[in-house]
Amino acid sequence: MNNEILKQHLEEKFGEQLTEWEEQYGLLTFRAPADMNLKVLQYLYEDRGFTFLTDLTGIHYPTRKDEELCVVYHLHNLVANIRLRFKVHVPVEKPDVFTATKVFSGANWMERETYDFFGINFVGHPNLIRILNVDEMDYFPMRKEYKMEDPTRRDKDDEMFGR
Repeated sequence: MNNEILKQHLEEKFGEQLTEWEEQYGLLTFRAPADMNLKVLQYLYEDRGFTFLTDLTGIHYPTRKDEELCVVYHLHNLVANIRLRFKVHVPVEKPDVFTATKVFSGANWMERETYDFFGINFVGHPNLIRILNVDEMDYFPMRKEYKMEDPTRRDKDDEMFGR
């Protein structure tokens, strides 16, 4: 199996619901609708042999209307030695994505960390609570929603550091 064959299988199964196909450095990448993430994960796990969830993380795109948050999955088929990446986008007002813990138990802490830093709600997660930040934190630090540093501050000028 290679990326071209894998893409054909995915297109046969899900049709035009999967979009934004690209291949960077040999890594097949595509986008799926947020409500289909679990179906795609199950298909890749059960039918295509992607049994290892390498990584799961979030991205914040503050300028994209109704798709500000993105969940990125990196999967690996250890037998065929093929990796892939797929993304799902959700609006910041309703950042709900189905949990991957039903397919990959290792997704548990990765989803908790992604929730903790980006505020993405993994629906059905067995224990979706903060994992690294304090419970009292009322914001999500990896979102680009904070004000930039004051550029008029004199203590940050190069002349203060002998430059």
